[in-house]
Amino acid sequence: MNTNIPYIENNINLNLLVLRCKNIEISKEFYEKLHLNFKQEQHGNGFIHYSTQINELVLELYPLVGNSIDNIRLGFKLNVQNLKDYLTSQNIEIISHYDFNNSIVYVVLDPDGRKIELQKN
Repeated sequence: MNTNIPYIENNINLNLLVLRCKNIEISKEFYEKLHLNFKQEQHGNGFIHYSTQINELVLELYPLVGNSIDNIRLGFKLNVQNLKDYLTSQNIEIISHYDFNNSIVYVVLDPDGRKIELQKN
């Protein structure tokens, strides 16, 4: 941590995350398997995209302009009985897993190659 920057606990909340996607339809289908519900939007003359709200966070899927995919890693907690079986049933490949706070975190890749960490809620 940079000691020149003051740390103020709970003074800020993340409220928007935009993912640029090679194919937003395929990405939308992937994230819907994780129980997210999207609506189609367009702001003015901007790109048609998809949006969903997770508590106070708005997650938007936008088409990729150019070739540069970001290196964002996302994490979600899912309300499913057996997470590993659920991911298998949805044809989502688990690339790795690890233990964290007495829970197994499964790592998968979204359609654009971003690592997504999934944990049972």
